[in-house]
Amino acid sequence: MQDNKPTLGVGMVGYAFMGRVHSQAWRSVGAFFDLPVAPVMAVLSGRSEERTAAAAAQLGWAAVENDWKELIVRDDVAIVDVCTPGDSHAEIAIAALEAGKHVLCEKPLANTVAEAEAMAAAAAAAAARGVRSMVAFNYRRVPAIALARRMVAEGRLGEIRHVRAQYLQDWITDPDFPLVWRLQKDKAGSGALGDIGAHIIDTVAFVTGQQVAGVSAITETFVKERPLAEESAGLAATGGATRGPVTVDDAALFIGRLTGGALASFEATRFATGRKNALRIEINGSLGSLAFDFEAMNDLWFHDQTLPAEEAGFRRIIATEPGHPYLDAWWPPGHGLGYEHTFTHEVKDFLEAIAAGADPSPSFEDGLRVQRVLAAVEKSAAEESRFVSVEEI
Repeated sequence: MQDNKPTLGVGMVGYAFMGRVHSQAWRSVGAFFDLPVAPVMAVLSGRSEERTAAAAAQLGWAAVENDWKELIVRDDVAIVDVCTPGDSHAEIAIAALEAGKHVLCEKPLANTVAEAEAMAAAAAAAAARGVRSMVAFNYRRVPAIALARRMVAEGRLGEIRHVRAQYLQDWITDPDFPLVWRLQKDKAGSGALGDIGAHIIDTVAFVTGQQVAGVSAITETFVKERPLAEESAGLAATGGATRGPVTVDDAALFIGRLTGGALASFEATRFATGRKNALRIEINGSLGSLAFDFEAMNDLWFHDQTLPAEEAGFRRIIATEPGHPYLDAWWPPGHGLGYEHTFTHEVKDFLEAIAAGADPSPSFEDGLRVQRVLAAVEKSAAEESRFVSVEEI
């Protein structure tokens, strides 16, 4: 017990970028939210004994395991947080669920539809035993995006007609940027499409309440070969090469129709020079519009079409008021939040669902739906942009 609350031990697999962010969330969530349970950062797992130990000491984990299979059977672990590359998500998550552990898994859920289907099936079987699972689409927890969802649900936009979604980055524009795992299909599944395109697919579904029904797509890899990264050096062990092939997309563009009839366009690229993390969404409805850009993440722009023309136009909502989603736990109005807070909100919602015996959202089934859209995009791009129904996948 901690402060007279039941405790839940957390075991995390992976300690790089996502592991650091998730660690911050587990450390901070109990300090700001009045939770029904208290998370305990019990154990961290990674392949390198030395690096994992150093990460655990820095990030606040009490113990270390160098084999994730040992982590998931520990009695002091109730939650397994999967922060590894996509090629290991299915194996770790399914094994953890079968061991009776609640699972939080990074996005995209898997590298293939078949893997995602197996994960969703394991999650459904585990839920019947009271074991919960959630996929980590953190942008759902941006207060401004959650506010947008609320406004759409309240009918403030009327009938949704158009959706535009973009995720723009520029971190691999340098052709000498190394061939890291995110640029290798066997490890990442896809490139910009899965890494950041998955986020805008999920964000559109979350805000509008509609799923992508079908797509017509194109993809491109602008830099075909890159210098071998340290972890990729084995690729050249026999041939002595210093560069290796990029086997994923650098950019993906697709149009689609949503299940409610709205038209949608999506763009995911890591070659938008000058754009660092511009997740953007604009929704046009019969009664108004909403617009958001994560590079100004505390702002939501709203146009009320019902006002007279003389008063029309987008107005800025600063999403920092106590009545906005998640904000009553944080700072006074106008004192903005940052990227890391979305993960704190994520684990808050996950812990509350576990304590309530409820299925958290987004579920592995939601992750599977996104995976099918990703597969439809790849299929369409491979077939000269043929319109592909998600039902085909």
